[in-house]
Amino acid sequence: MKYKNIIFDFGNVIGKFKGDYILGKFASTPEDYDILADAIFKNWVALDAGTIDYDQNAEDTIAGLPDHLKDTARDFFENRFAERALEDHPILKEFDGIVFSAPLKMAKPGHDIYYHLFNEFNLLPRECFFIDDTVENVIASKELGMESILFTGDIEAVKRAIEF
Repeated sequence: MKYKNIIFDFGNVIGKFKGDYILGKFASTPEDYDILADAIFKNWVALDAGTIDYDQNAEDTIAGLPDHLKDTARDFFENRFAERALEDHPILKEFDGIVFSAPLKMAKPGHDIYYHLFNEFNLLPRECFFIDDTVENVIASKELGMESILFTGDIEAVKRAIEF
């Protein structure tokens, strides 16, 4: 294998990240789910990118919900994905390092999160291979000098690409 480091996106590469599935664990009825989904996912992309404050967004979202859903939403926001990832996804314990975007207030395809990854783990982009399910993220990684592949679920294509 010619790469020293293989970097995996989590959502839809290592594990399925479906916000509706996660939220479904918190909603007791379809009607409550719809109300919660509209409120919680309204700013999901901005939260993941860190362009809005997580705690302020949670407070604003909870304040706008019917009283019977405030505690449910509070529980949802307090049980953040990145903070529970190792517990919920034991496969992550097999990795040498993990970077989640929301706690850093950075997100792909922005270059800052890639630079953070390189610096945090002392990586050289030319020694890395990146696997992601989003075209924009693959393009950004290539701009920074990493070899990359767009993950479509084809494990054999990944193996061929990294010369496994």
